[in-house]
Amino acid sequence: MEIEKNDRINSLFEFYEPLLTDKQKSYIEQYYGDDYSLGEIAENFEVSRQAVYDNIKRTEKILEGYEAKLHLFNDFRKRNQVADDISNYVSQHYPSDSTLSRLIDQLETTESESD
Repeated sequence: MEIEKNDRINSLFEFYEPLLTDKQKSYIEQYYGDDYSLGEIAENFEVSRQAVYDNIKRTEKILEGYEAKLHLFNDFRKRNQVADDISNYVSQHYPSDSTLSRLIDQLETTESESD
């Protein structure tokens, strides 16, 4: 469960980082991205552990709120699943169709550029 939460917060952070304050970005990045402890972050910013904890919890709720309204992460996952399904279908049923293969490559490149 903890790994899934970390993955989700990191993914939401990638999509919604520009909407956060500098402090929110720093705390989330250090806590979820760099695996710093609350104490280490508190020491870096010369604040209490409780202040860091409260800010991280608030920011998690903000990220989840953005996702609930904008659905960028969920839509991204759905598009990737459809692209994977198309790719698998083409490789099974049309393995020698170079045009389809090229179009799938373009689709995958476009998706990876939007990450």
